[in-house]
Amino acid sequence: MRSTSLLIALLLASAPAWSAPLREQFTVIAGGNPVGHLKVDHQGERIAIDFDYKNNGRGPTLAETLRLDARGLPVEWRISGNTTFGSKVQESFELDADGLARWRDSVGEGEADVDNSSLYIGQAASPWALGLYARALLGAEDGRLPALPGGEVRVEAGERIEAGSGEQRVQLRFHSISGLSLNPSYFLLDESGAFFGVVSPSFAVIRAGYEADAQRLGERADVLGRLRLEAIQTATAHRYEAPIRIRNVRVFQPEQLALSAAVDVLVFGRRIAGIQPAGSPTTPGEVLIEGEGGTLVPGLYEMHGHIGQEAATLNLAAGVTSVRDMGNDNASLQRLIDSIKAGTVAGPRIHRSGFIEGRSPFNSNNGRLVASEAEALDAVRWYAARGFHQVKLYNSMNPAWSTALVAEAHRLGMRATGHVPAFANADQMIEAGYDELTHINQILLGWVLSPEEDTRTLLRLTALKRVADLDLSSPRVRATMDSIVAKKVAVEPTIAIHENLLLNQDGEVPQGAVAYIDNLPVGAQRDAKRSWADMSAPGDAEAYAAAWQKLLATLREMHARGVLLIPGTDLGGSFAYHRELQLFEAIGLTPAETLRRATLDMARYLGEEQSLGSIEHGKLADFFLIPGDPTADLRETLKIRMVVMDGVVYFPSEIHPFFGIKPFAEKPTVALPDAPAA
Repeated sequence: MRSTSLLIALLLASAPAWSAPLREQFTVIAGGNPVGHLKVDHQGERIAIDFDYKNNGRGPTLAETLRLDARGLPVEWRISGNTTFGSKVQESFELDADGLARWRDSVGEGEADVDNSSLYIGQAASPWALGLYARALLGAEDGRLPALPGGEVRVEAGERIEAGSGEQRVQLRFHSISGLSLNPSYFLLDESGAFFGVVSPSFAVIRAGYEADAQRLGERADVLGRLRLEAIQTATAHRYEAPIRIRNVRVFQPEQLALSAAVDVLVFGRRIAGIQPAGSPTTPGEVLIEGEGGTLVPGLYEMHGHIGQEAATLNLAAGVTSVRDMGNDNASLQRLIDSIKAGTVAGPRIHRSGFIEGRSPFNSNNGRLVASEAEALDAVRWYAARGFHQVKLYNSMNPAWSTALVAEAHRLGMRATGHVPAFANADQMIEAGYDELTHINQILLGWVLSPEEDTRTLLRLTALKRVADLDLSSPRVRATMDSIVAKKVAVEPTIAIHENLLLNQDGEVPQGAVAYIDNLPVGAQRDAKRSWADMSAPGDAEAYAAAWQKLLATLREMHARGVLLIPGTDLGGSFAYHRELQLFEAIGLTPAETLRRATLDMARYLGEEQSLGSIEHGKLADFFLIPGDPTADLRETLKIRMVVMDGVVYFPSEIHPFFGIKPFAEKPTVALPDAPAA
């Protein structure tokens, strides 16, 4: 076996010189506000890292210790602390003198002979590790290396940029590493190869003293990501300047809760030009797409997104052609909407919700932050003037302002929804006039918390353990249920995210990911097999599991009593959205009813049923093709062969490889006019 020193030499032969300072310090910024720190102390070959930030009342607290070889790669790495949602971290990695690597992370233990020059990827590592990986990869052939525990990572050096001024001016270069997740990580190294920061328009970890540069650098990183997605769009968007005939398909009909007989569906431009009996005569110049007896399903509505440009493309490939964004960096969201409308980036239609949050030590740094009722009312008016369809009130909002804010939203033609602000309950928000309640935990907490308990922290998640002992027939529960029904308040439960929180266990495939995890890249699979909540205390796992059953029982009753339950994930949509639909079946809807809820019902809820929500003559061409019958098995909706949005045709089997995803189905046969089948 190669010795460790030889291994390091091979990895770093052409890497940039890097001389570490005694101490590095970085500021964590969210929404333009400092929310934490990253501190790195160098003590010879040993490094100690302190990484801690809190945004929206939660965030990771991690301590790392590394021992580096003389050339700069770790031969020992230990990480401890807790993740954003509280689960404990105890990760370790060791590389011995014979090249045997051993590690332990949340998935379990492993070992490997690293004669192949593999690079260990810290599962819970701080962003500082990006610089470490980059220096190793820049010294490797083609900038790529096999990764431990699996997969491959590669680095690309990008454009140069400056930060600071005067004596503080520093020359930087963007880099991206692919293989860590579905999308590349964009970050900055200085001229010596030292980590400078990871930046985006809404979040940054940046070298102390350069905080004023974070927004500008983040916007440039956003552009780099968009250029990648524009290239994907160019390679995968099929704009046929001819009528398109999709032959021999059945159409899911939401009103009838059934599939049609075999038909041909014609598209011309942006709209559905006709639906004809299967086998009808074609006309000269048509593009012919063979449906082979499969099913066309109207485009899906993901009703709880915080969408970014990478997620936009993946949602479209998953048949999600409309997303309701529930709070975002407003400028970034507008840029994304403009790119999608211009056709330069693939993505769904986006309906914007105006996020309004009160200022507090626990506030989320998103949307509009306000410190008074007058400022909050101004925020409502700001959103109304810019075409937002609703406002969303959040955790740190003073609940006493809710009635006035909801009334103003209604006066201006908007809906009002949101979390239940801290020190209030769902009953008060219903009384204030909420049209919709967001997240089922926001309702459940009102039944198990006392008035002085603060839900601006992780308590709004960890207190769900108490739901295990909740009596759903108690007067407190009955009063809220009756009020929701009587006032026709919609509920957007985000069931799948609660499943992850309450059931996910370290080292186990999550129930919600069973149908798709094997198609994901190794790094994404590894990250999925992590618990969210801290379940280390005796009885906690059992209490969370019992709370999950009580949550489902609550939703079953709501459905049985006619409450409009709205499908949304708060998990980025895409594959998670398909799991959300499966869980709607678990609370009492049939597969066909679930599909109607995700299509025509949501089009009606957003007032666009004249153009969307079903596959009918004259409506916009938004739908996707699958081989099976989704009214018999909702898992069939994952096997998407083709997506059409606004008349533009996409094949997920062409999109997914750009994200390291193994396609779920082959694209259909396409014959262009006067050309053989492709």
